[in-house]
Amino acid sequence: MKKACIFDLDGTLADTVESIARAVNRGLEHFGYGARPVNEYKYYAGDGLNMAFLRALRRAGDADGRCLEAGIPLVRQWLAQEALYHVKPYPGITDTLAKLKEMGFCLAVLSNKPHRQAVQVSETLFGPGYFDRIQGQTEKFKPKPDPACALWLAKELGVSCGDCLYVGDTDTDMRTGNRAGMRTVGVTWGFRERKELEENGAEKIIQKPEELLLLAEELLH
Repeated sequence: MKKACIFDLDGTLADTVESIARAVNRGLEHFGYGARPVNEYKYYAGDGLNMAFLRALRRAGDADGRCLEAGIPLVRQWLAQEALYHVKPYPGITDTLAKLKEMGFCLAVLSNKPHRQAVQVSETLFGPGYFDRIQGQTEKFKPKPDPACALWLAKELGVSCGDCLYVGDTDTDMRTGNRAGMRTVGVTWGFRERKELEENGAEKIIQKPEELLLLAEELLH
C-alpha cells in the first residue's frame, strides 16, 4: 500500500522567516509603523500571510488592524517579488527527502503561503517535479488548520490518511494533521517550541530531519 509524507513549507522544509519579515515589514513601513525584528516573525507566520500581517500590525501599534485591508495586496505583491529572499532548506532536509523517495514514499507540500509562492519556493529549492503535489493557499480551500486540503492531497496521492505522515513545526500543523486523521510529526528546528507541538497533539517530535526516516520505516512495517 502506498505511503506519503505531507510537509509544511515555512519552518519545516525551508527557513523562510527573512522573506516573510521583509515583505510584511515593508507593509508596516508603508503605513508609518516601524519594522519588527525578524525573529518575531517565527510567531507571526504559520496561519497565512494575511494573519502574519495582522499580527505584525497589532504588535506595531495598529491594535484594530485598520491598515489590514489596504495593506494585504501590497504585502502579497512584495512577497511575490522576493519570495526567495534569504530562503534556504534546513540542514539535512534535502538528503532526507531523497531517502524517503528511495523508500517509495509520495511527497507533498501543504502550505498556508500563497500558492504561487509555495510552488516557486518548493521548486526552486528542490527542483520542478520533485514533489508529487504542492499546494499553497488558494480560494479553493480554507487555510490550515482546516483539514480539507490535507484530505484532498491524500486522495490525490491515492494514499489513506492513516498512511500519511504529516510533518510541521507549529500548532496549526499539528491540528491540521490530527483533524485529517494523519500521523503528526512535529519538528523542533522550525519556528516554534517543543511545548507548542506537545500541547497540540504531536504524535511524534523530532529534532533532526533524518529522524523522520525511522518513523517512515515504522510506517512501512
